[in-house]
Amino acid sequence: MNPGPHIALSPTALAGGSGSQAVMRALSLLSLVGRGGSEGLGLAWLADQAGVTRPTARRLLLALAAARLVDQDPLSRRYHLGPETYLLGSFAAERHGILHHARPSMLRLAEETGDTVLLTVPQDDHTLCLERIEGSFPVRTYALMRGDRKPAGVGAGALAILAALPPTEAEALRRRVDHLVGDLAPALAADEVQARAQGFAFNQGRIVPGSWGLGVAFRWPDGRPAGALSIAAIENRMQADRRPHLIASLRTEVQQIETRLAALGRKPESDPKRSSA
Repeated sequence: MNPGPHIALSPTALAGGSGSQAVMRALSLLSLVGRGGSEGLGLAWLADQAGVTRPTARRLLLALAAARLVDQDPLSRRYHLGPETYLLGSFAAERHGILHHARPSMLRLAEETGDTVLLTVPQDDHTLCLERIEGSFPVRTYALMRGDRKPAGVGAGALAILAALPPTEAEALRRRVDHLVGDLAPALAADEVQARAQGFAFNQGRIVPGSWGLGVAFRWPDGRPAGALSIAAIENRMQADRRPHLIASLRTEVQQIETRLAALGRKPESDPKRSSA
């Protein structure tokens, strides 16, 4: 398979600090551009968020553009991810793409339950909603949308991830985000204790009244939480008589995802034809 064009960021274009510092700044800008969505992001905002001057930001963005990692819209002058990022992402999806491994489970859950199924992944002290698939039930909750970023523990999926961490690590993480959740902090701490004991997270409309959710975390082979699947629905679809079925379905699909993630670390079996050649 032809791997496509090789990415080379020229040292001249990256001038603006030591070599490693310039590379880190360029990667920081690339990460910021990736979070800009379809509207893109302007130079001034990117420079401010990356902590560099506008001339430095522009020089680094030009280097990234030369490598086709970013694009600049000729009319709006805003920056977007370039075509090379899509190519690299497609190469990485088989091994690292959580969505690649979770999407079949999400589709099955949405079809089976009729409710909204969400994929949440950890991102430093926050979590990111990576995907949202809606079921057939006509009344839906819109408390969490694709691309939404929330503090750790906020929402069923995020709470499941938090509860999957070692207790001391989870406590430290909660303390770091307490100021972001305000009056919700004590309730979320209690919910985490319950989620850890039960093996699933239950959000009884803590964030948005009437929007309830159930979440189960899935793990990498080393035991670290890789993400969580959650089901979100209006309150009357999350009553006690229905919850056990939803939790069982979530656990079944989480097991499927963990099996796929575990297979990534296995060495392929030797081919008898090759070994005898």
